[in-house]
Amino acid sequence: MYVTLKWNNKITISICAMVFLAIFLTINSFFVKSNEVSIDTEVDYINLPIIMYHGLLKDKKRLGPYVISVDTFEKDLKYLKEKGYKTIFMKDLIDYVYEGECLPEKPIIITFDDGYYNNYLYAYSLAKKYESKIVISPIGLYIDKYSEIDDKNPLYAHITWDNITEMVESGYVEVQNHSYNMHNNKAGRNGSKKKSKESIKEYKKFFSNDVMKMQNLMKEHIGISPTTFTYPFGAISKESVDILKELGFKATLTSEQKMNKIYKNTDDLYGLYRFVRPNGISTKEYFEKIGCK
Repeated sequence: MYVTLKWNNKITISICAMVFLAIFLTINSFFVKSNEVSIDTEVDYINLPIIMYHGLLKDKKRLGPYVISVDTFEKDLKYLKEKGYKTIFMKDLIDYVYEGECLPEKPIIITFDDGYYNNYLYAYSLAKKYESKIVISPIGLYIDKYSEIDDKNPLYAHITWDNITEMVESGYVEVQNHSYNMHNNKAGRNGSKKKSKESIKEYKKFFSNDVMKMQNLMKEHIGISPTTFTYPFGAISKESVDILKELGFKATLTSEQKMNKIYKNTDDLYGLYRFVRPNGISTKEYFEKIGCK
């Protein structure tokens, strides 16, 4: 009787061990498969359209490849809102890549180059109306010039330091660096590009001095240091990237027209594409053409 009972206990223990092992292996296999599915099906990038505007005017005779009507810009903002797009700043994008912060489901960045006064007069007002974020990259030389004179002609005038301060403090406008005085084609240089016979040392000194002059003015007047460099004319020299990284910039904006695929790779923020918004095409047709539906 005692022997039989002892044998039965051994059998029972063995059976229990086998059952527990089977359960463990089944559960482990389930989780491994679940993780594999998650990795395989997870989207590891986001599509990010960046739109490049320049000027907004009401005079239809003045419209062209880089100037659209105020009414068209308002229609653009309405369209994006209706389609569920959420405007973000460059800071939001940088924080997403560097810090793992969240972005909205359909992010989009609206940029304005050069800093014309009409950006303040019209775009800023509409940004507030539609609760949209916009990124303005002004030219430092012209900010200084128009901050000293009283000229508010929307056709050619540029924003002032007071205008910039007001816009930034509103929370609807972010300002980035478009150079202090490289937005020209003087002395054989195309924007901020390196000259063909210029040494790396000479180019670095020229480029750094101009960029940092703008950085220092931004810090002095509005208390911020831009994190993004917007290339004048979209003209780029490969040497500029390392210089900008050394100066603390975390992203650059170009004029090449493509959709951005944003991975959480910091190098992907250098050379971001932008779609130019021209006159002569309806809001719906334009955005569908570039893939914003």
